Amino acid sequence: MSKGDNREYVWSETLSIRPEYPHIERWITPGARVIDLGCGNGSLLLLLKEKKNVIAAGIEVAPSGVAVCRARGLQVTQGRIDVPLNEIADDTFDFAICNVTLQMVMYPEVTLREMRRIARYQIVSFPNFAFIANRLDLLLFGRMPRWGLFGYAWYNTGHIHQLSIADFLATIAELKMLVRDRVWLSKLGRACALAPNLLTQTAIFLLERKE
Repeated sequence: MSKGDNREYVWSETLSIRPEYPHIERWITPGARVIDLGCGNGSLLLLLKEKKNVIAAGIEVAPSGVAVCRARGLQVTQGRIDVPLNEIADDTFDFAICNVTLQMVMYPEVTLREMRRIARYQIVSFPNFAFIANRLDLLLFGRMPRWGLFGYAWYNTGHIHQLSIADFLATIAELKMLVRDRVWLSKLGRACALAPNLLTQTAIFLLERKE
C-alpha cells in the first residue's frame, strides 16, 4: 500500500509541487539514477527529470497512478514497496526516495531495508506524529489527532503507522543508516531546530547506508 492506493488521479499538465520537493531536488545530483517508491502521479519524478536530468524510475501500487505516470512518459511499474524488490539488483540506483509514504505501508522496515540495498542514498519524508498539535489534540480532546491525517478521518486515512522523528532515528540506527542532512518543515519556522520532535510537522531526511 502507498499513497494514492484508493485515489483516482486527474491528468494535469501542471505539476503539483509539494513542500518537500525543493529540498529533495537540492539533494539530487544531476544525471543521477533515481527511483521513487510510492511515486503517486509521478509529479516528483517528472520535476527531477526536468530540473536534474535524472534517469527516473518508480513503483506505485495504484493502477490509476501508474497510468498517469506512463502517460507522462515515466518508467513506472505497479507493485508494493514494502516487500523484497527482488527484480531490482543491489546498487541499481544512486537515490531511492520515499516521500510521505512510509507511514502508509504495512512493513515500513522492509521498505527502508530495500532502499538501503538498492541505492547508496535514501531520501525519506513523513509527517511527525509527535508534533505539538497532535499531542495537544490527544491530550485535551482525547481523540485521534487530525493534523497528520491530511483531511481524512481516523477510519479512512491511508496512514497505518504513525511515527515520530525519535521513532525514525531509532529505526535507521538499527538498520545501519546514517543521517547526511535533514529538513524540518513547520509553520513554526526556525523554532523547529530547538526541539524538532516537538515542533516539526513534516521531516525530510537524506540518509546514507553504513558500509
